[in-house]
Amino acid sequence: MVVAFADDRQAALPHMSKQTRMDLIRGFNAELVYIRSPFPMGKKGLTLKDGKLSPSGSELEQLVAMWGPAVKPGDQARISQILIKDKSIHFEINGGPVKKQKWYQRIQVGGGGGMTSIAPSDPNANPRGSYVDLVFDKYVPELNPQQLKDLLRPVFDFNAKSAVEAYLDTLPPKVRDAIKNHHVLVGMNREMVTTSKGRPPKKLREKDGETEYEEWIYGEPPQDVDFVRFVGDEVVRIETMKVGGEKVVRTEKEVNIEKPTVAKTSSEPQVRPPGAPTLRRPGEEPDPSSPVSKPASGPAPMPRPTSPDPGSQNPVPN
Repeated sequence: MVVAFADDRQAALPHMSKQTRMDLIRGFNAELVYIRSPFPMGKKGLTLKDGKLSPSGSELEQLVAMWGPAVKPGDQARISQILIKDKSIHFEINGGPVKKQKWYQRIQVGGGGGMTSIAPSDPNANPRGSYVDLVFDKYVPELNPQQLKDLLRPVFDFNAKSAVEAYLDTLPPKVRDAIKNHHVLVGMNREMVTTSKGRPPKKLREKDGETEYEEWIYGEPPQDVDFVRFVGDEVVRIETMKVGGEKVVRTEKEVNIEKPTVAKTSSEPQVRPPGAPTLRRPGEEPDPSSPVSKPASGPAPMPRPTSPDPGSQNPVPN
């Protein structure tokens, strides 16, 4: 249960004492937690107020799709820093979004050629940490450790015993039960299927008319064989070949994931911000099918070499 403090209830609570601040920082710093919400990479973290997370929904999905996830639901992270301010408590995970120098990286030695750092750091290194700000209306009230854990429940799981347990707790009950029984449902995404069945021994990539799809194959005769078909990040078809020769095909959506726990490809055009990273080489054309780019003139780029996947008939390029 998430504990929320309304204006009238918070007014009756005292401000957090200095001793409580010290106890909470000492107790929560370096604590290992499991993640319940995706955190985007970059300098923008999450804000949690009255049990509501922002950014959330499609805005959060777009940030994760654009910049990549710092952590995903089910990942384990470490609380690396806690700052208690006037109206908020700032929690950094995995070092935070800004790379900090170690004390020995600031030491320099001088000689005839000038000053040189004894342990230079890479200024372009990309830290993979992030943060969440727990915000209150007027001030940070007196809290005990369990109350603080309850307030952080939308983003951190302090009680899970494993990454799988933490991830399952973020899913709808129908999906959770299917994964526990190692079943796949039409409408699941790739991460759910992997959690349920493991990584597929074989993959195929084919086209059905103009629609490209990828098929994951589980099992070998004389056992049941499952063919799980993905279009994008969603399961659209499941075909099971029974031992006795019976074929069972399911195409009707069995679960609707309204708020996926991983980024999905959006059908709406997205605009790439200035300076956003790209995998294209200088002079290489954008993908005409990409919604974030427009076709450019010029010669077509040379195809990049691919390494074959021994478990795939039509290997997916690395």
